[in-house]
Amino acid sequence: MQDSEPARTVAHMTDTTTTTRKKVLYIGGHGKVGLLAAPKLVDANLTVHSLIRNPDQVSDIEALGAAAVVRDLTELSVEDWAELLADYDVVVWGAGNGGRAGAEVTWAVDRDAALASIAGLEKLSAEGKNTPAYIMISYMGATENTTDPADEKWYAYVESKKAVDNKLNSTDLTYLILGPAALTEEPSRGITVLDKDAERTANLTTSRELVAEVVTEVAGRESFPTSPLEFIDGDGSVKDI
Repeated sequence: MQDSEPARTVAHMTDTTTTTRKKVLYIGGHGKVGLLAAPKLVDANLTVHSLIRNPDQVSDIEALGAAAVVRDLTELSVEDWAELLADYDVVVWGAGNGGRAGAEVTWAVDRDAALASIAGLEKLSAEGKNTPAYIMISYMGATENTTDPADEKWYAYVESKKAVDNKLNSTDLTYLILGPAALTEEPSRGITVLDKDAERTANLTTSRELVAEVVTEVAGRESFPTSPLEFIDGDGSVKDI
């Protein structure tokens, strides 16, 4: 992990009526990582809300111990995002089409909606309101990767993630970009965090369960590690990142 930047402090919302637990909104809560992360976040004594689009999935979310927030993220304005996010301590962006439903949907979800959510956070910050910390699940090397525009679906994903991550890097928000390698369904067995000089090859993998563990670990912390946090399957402990 790089030490060139200071850790970013995660603020807590104040509540004088109850013992506070950090409130986490996981955007894309019915995705594979989201379904793995929700029960881990709950077990970490965090209050977890999962944003989903399909109301038929509410019972799936509630079965994990989280509360469902049913919204279509592609229809939320900057003002809508600001109003929604102001109620949380930590927001996790785990939504993404990744080219699966075509380039148009990918641009709408992976780029436009994500940028609108960031603009919502900037609006809160500019107005002096509670501004949650932001965890962006991206992928390794996203700010520099490129691909052939002829592959419209994958090009939309690559350029969307690049635009969003670079936007985050230009802000003064409290944020952390997570950069896993190729995702797998394998159980988590440990982590290796890659420093800037580590070799990055196409055969590197990261378990989705490991991503969920990293999300849970950093969401509960008082400050974030240096961003981006790029990591693969390994032998280290997530608690040591």
